[in-house]
Amino acid sequence: MSETSRWRDYLALTKPGVVMLLMVTAVAGMFLATNPAGMVPLRIFVPAFIGLALAMMASAAINQIMDQKIDAVMERTENRPLVVGKLTPRAAITFAVLLAVASMVMLYFLVNPLTAGLTLFGFVGYAFIYTLYLKRATPQNIVIGGLAGAIPPLLGWVAVTGEMHPYAWLLVLIIFVWTPPHFWALAIHRRDEYAKADIPMLPVTHGVEYTRKSVLYYTVLLFVCSLLPFLTGMSDLIYLLSALVLGLLFLYYAVRLRFSEDPALPMKTFGYSITYLFILFAALLVDHYLPVTPATIAGWLGV
Repeated sequence: MSETSRWRDYLALTKPGVVMLLMVTAVAGMFLATNPAGMVPLRIFVPAFIGLALAMMASAAINQIMDQKIDAVMERTENRPLVVGKLTPRAAITFAVLLAVASMVMLYFLVNPLTAGLTLFGFVGYAFIYTLYLKRATPQNIVIGGLAGAIPPLLGWVAVTGEMHPYAWLLVLIIFVWTPPHFWALAIHRRDEYAKADIPMLPVTHGVEYTRKSVLYYTVLLFVCSLLPFLTGMSDLIYLLSALVLGLLFLYYAVRLRFSEDPALPMKTFGYSITYLFILFAALLVDHYLPVTPATIAGWLGV
């Protein structure tokens, strides 16, 4: 095996696509914590970015280590490096431990202890509590365990300010509520595979129809929660318009998923949910640095 191929296998072990989306929300938290007239100092941004990314990569690697048997019977994961034998469990564990230790050292000494502690909480929550217990114990696994995956913007905020501001928790709330409709749409599509793997995902335990309703209800809740940054004064009109358009589109997908039997809809909804979160947090950043308020519009109109 070539060195290039081996490193690709190690990279695949870290779920780079998932980590990238989480890091978008973490970076958003960093910049939203700053004054709109300023930027995140590089002496904080660089170690925080690297440290948080390493922790998320380590968590993803441990998830794959513990889920080898499950991954082997599911089509979307059957080609992962550990499943096909491209990496040994020992090599994967060593790699994950090195990433985790490097992350904690960097965050504790170069950022601040609170960021390191919260990151450790998220790491343990996802890699161990969710993967080892919740995933196999309850159909509400993704709801209960969703908090661990929702804290990246809080981590980014704390890295810059050293405090857990209510606005940072508001960002956590949005991702927390976003997670069930995002993941359950995928679970509907992969219901038979989860059943084969004996994982009690909601479509397996309560049926597809019940899950479709749950996706819709959570999407409505998400729409409401996504308006809170504007309603609390955290953001202005650019974000409000973005949240409205993005939320209505998500509701469109959720309503269609609820009432249509189109087999392509679950994955279309899942795919849109990723786009939704990415653009929503991008809109928060644009709004933060280019705020447009009613007073701004009045000035443009000469009122």
